[in-house]
Amino acid sequence: MRGTCRLGVERERLEGEDTALFDVRCPRDQEGGPDVAHGGWTAAVLDECLGHVPLLHRVLSVTAELSVSFVKPVPVERPLEVRAWVERRAGSRWYIRGELVLLPNRALLAKASGIWVQRDPAHFDRHQRWLAEQDAEPGRGD
Repeated sequence: MRGTCRLGVERERLEGEDTALFDVRCPRDQEGGPDVAHGGWTAAVLDECLGHVPLLHRVLSVTAELSVSFVKPVPVERPLEVRAWVERRAGSRWYIRGELVLLPNRALLAKASGIWVQRDPAHFDRHQRWLAEQDAEPGRGD
């Protein structure tokens, strides 16, 4: 369905200058064990939310590094929240941290930190050109 996040992010908003909150619910199809989210989903949703902090500031960025600590199993189809904040900025790099908690009592389930690098709008066009070059036959001088 268009307009719906496949990862289950239902709402995002800035809270202050450098902090964002995300309402999340892990979809049943992301289950890795009985009633528990797959660890790949947990990493992906943290990447998505932390990476949206620059975007909420109208800055295009890409993930350069991501580290995830899995604290407790993440239940599926339960209300969750990700809180993400900017630790610092250095040139084109955004150093961001975040936590995934179970609502309503805010039990910590996972935490993450990473680096996002600011990119200009032509970034993905350059990638498409690079990818086309990778499809060329080796040794041909086209």
